[in-house]
Amino acid sequence: MRLFYWSAFWVFLLDQATKYYVVHVMDLRLVGRIDVLPPYLNLRMAWNTGINFGLLAGDAALTRWILIAVALLISGVVIWWVHREPLGAWQRLTAGLLLGGAIGNVIDRLVYGAVADFINMSCCGIDNPYAFNVADVAVFAGALGLVVAPGGKKPS
Repeated sequence: MRLFYWSAFWVFLLDQATKYYVVHVMDLRLVGRIDVLPPYLNLRMAWNTGINFGLLAGDAALTRWILIAVALLISGVVIWWVHREPLGAWQRLTAGLLLGGAIGNVIDRLVYGAVADFINMSCCGIDNPYAFNVADVAVFAGALGLVVAPGGKKPS
């Protein structure tokens, strides 16, 4: 159980620390863009009021609170599932990634009103218009890890 909570904690901490540094210390919210290793790695400030790729984006306060509620509900279900099912280390780790990332993005919605996305990667002549953050990577990796190795009791 400790692996689950520790992985969630470290993902959350890394996510919030990188967001704070990029948004406030590097002042990306005002600068807008910083080319790090163009075109492969760039910092592009994007405030995502929706879900992935800007889906359901809108400035409506109701959308913000619905997305917060959905993320907290999913987080609660993951916590319940981890405590209820006999999971291996891999499942506890990936569930922790998912939880830490989800909570990181919830904090953004509470503090900023939107999720702070800033990592932009492009390659091979494809100009990627989207940005993401550490929490997004953790949620994706956690969900993928749970799908690849779902755990639980094996059928007899």
